[in-house]
Amino acid sequence: MRKIMFVPVLLALAACTGTKTDINDDKVFFAFDSAVIDSSAKKELEAQSLYLKKNENVNVVLEGHCDERGSTEYNLALGALRAGNAAHTLVKDGIEPERIKTISYGKEKPQYKGTGEEVWAKNRNVTTKTTNK
Repeated sequence: MRKIMFVPVLLALAACTGTKTDINDDKVFFAFDSAVIDSSAKKELEAQSLYLKKNENVNVVLEGHCDERGSTEYNLALGALRAGNAAHTLVKDGIEPERIKTISYGKEKPQYKGTGEEVWAKNRNVTTKTTNK
């Protein structure tokens, strides 16, 4: 019986301490026409950094995404800047650069379908994908 209760207790403890148990598909969001890492994004990236420090066998691909407005070229550049700024934040927090790759999908691979500010805000993100070394 103790073994069954042990796992939920560990998960609850991890939730209380801010330690993540997985960062695959985690997202940081951006304002319209911006690649600035705001306080909310910084907090999320710090949590991802902590996870990466504890899981040295994990690498990440940071995918830059944009909403559907603007040209393809502009959004590819903006997505690259967003992913690059997220990567820079992780590196500043001690994650080795060789563990991080970036890619921009611009507006070409929307994660959320539809139109309007609610959907656009969700699509303005960097999504973290994990890979094993």
